[in-house]
Amino acid sequence: MPTDPTVSPATRGRLCVLLVFGGRSSEHAVSCMTAREVLAVIDRDRYDVVAVGITRDGRWVLHEGDLAIDAEGLPEVDPDGTPVALAGDRLLALDVEGGSRQLAAVDVAFPLLHGPWGEDGTLQGLFEMADLRYVGSGVLASAVAMDKAVAKQLFAAAGLPQLPYAVVAADEWSRDAAAVRETVASLHYPVFVKPARAGSSMGGTLVADEHALAAAIEVAQEHDPKVIVEAAVEAREVECGVLQNPDGSLRVSTPGEIAVDHGAGHDFYDFSAKYVDGTSKNLIPAPIEEVLVDRVRDKAARAFTALGCEGIARVDFFLVDGTFFINEVNTMPGFTPYSMYPQVWEATGLGYAELVECLIAHALARPTGLR
Repeated sequence: MPTDPTVSPATRGRLCVLLVFGGRSSEHAVSCMTAREVLAVIDRDRYDVVAVGITRDGRWVLHEGDLAIDAEGLPEVDPDGTPVALAGDRLLALDVEGGSRQLAAVDVAFPLLHGPWGEDGTLQGLFEMADLRYVGSGVLASAVAMDKAVAKQLFAAAGLPQLPYAVVAADEWSRDAAAVRETVASLHYPVFVKPARAGSSMGGTLVADEHALAAAIEVAQEHDPKVIVEAAVEAREVECGVLQNPDGSLRVSTPGEIAVDHGAGHDFYDFSAKYVDGTSKNLIPAPIEEVLVDRVRDKAARAFTALGCEGIARVDFFLVDGTFFINEVNTMPGFTPYSMYPQVWEATGLGYAELVECLIAHALARPTGLR
């Protein structure tokens, strides 16, 4: 007979973990892949797990059984699941006549969403309003890390080197394209054009000259009206995982390096190379000198602290001639089979299941409210 999750934790001996995944962003499928992996390893002897998927149009549904598959063969939340709602720490199932019944009394939420409307502080704000403990960064750090233009300002204030870049505001391209072209030209082609508030290389384009700029900006603006343009240089991509212990201290993983197979049709580390065809490789540990290992781990911790992150983050760098340039911080990195974050921790001596347990432990130890 299944355990009733509405019984108090002290009575049943297990805490209730609310796993939330899917979402409205273009990274819906990535979130579903992550959820599938976490559901496979979370300790069911310690936790009662309730999984809730957010559909592509924003509806919350109870996840039971297998994930649906979309037209491109990628997983997605089944929109026909039982509708649910969060009321404080209570998860309610809704019926068509407007009634409800309690499904669970939630002890801690584990948001596994990537991109806007999930990783960007919106869902974190909901949990804060509900006075509910949750895994990962709070509202401000989540929002700042998602907005690369704002994050770059904090990186600069922390003294972290960055490659030259420009921000194209929402209406700037349509209002004064000539000024944008002039600004981008000052970065010197080639440049990389990408949405300011998206991830997984969604909407990113490597632009060789000014003739391709307009199309690249339009592609980026399909994901976000605000666009980032960065100088593209020959660089190695090195990433570190950061994990916060329940006492607040930080652990930084051994670094990993991304090797993209450019012969497979990828100009850069795009969505397909990451999650679909497996043509990119994670070199772990990164084949760099020990002095560089120490240097990048230190910078990863500094970036984590500069944005006010909590719990978990993956920090990405470009390595150019012995210098690390900060690229971005991901406050909820992917946990898919191809993902760097769990792999670098595995190489550091922390297995997948242990990693999930550490994240939940940190969330439970952290107070709710202002901190």
